[in-house]
Amino acid sequence: QVQLVESGGGLVQAGGSLRLSCAASGRTLSTYGMAWFRQAPGKEREFVAGLRWIGGITNYADSVEGRFTISRDIAKNTMYLQLSSLKPEDSAVYYCAASRVGTYYYGGRISEYVYWGQGTQVTVSS
Repeated sequence: QVQLVESGGGLVQAGGSLRLSCAASGRTLSTYGMAWFRQAPGKEREFVAGLRWIGGITNYADSVEGRFTISRDIAKNTMYLQLSSLKPEDSAVYYCAASRVGTYYYGGRISEYVYWGQGTQVTVSS
């Protein structure tokens, strides 16, 4: 069992930056794949970025490639999402997620993720 807690959201102007954190407890993340998703009002939850914990291999949605960076601190069992060059359309609740243990999945299929945080709000003003 893994518990995930996000933090770092807030209000920022367009063009600004934020860093989101996802702190994990309960188990080490070494046997999981991890990801960030986001959900804007009235829209479906969408994949933002993924990370294979072992090896640090990353995967990004086209809409954020080159602007967002996913990373992790193994010692802290914490994942991060650096958001840069933010746009108003990036406004959403951002969730971190972990895949089934041992699958190492870090792609965009939401059904592959079984552990979720409570979300953190990011609002980008124009």
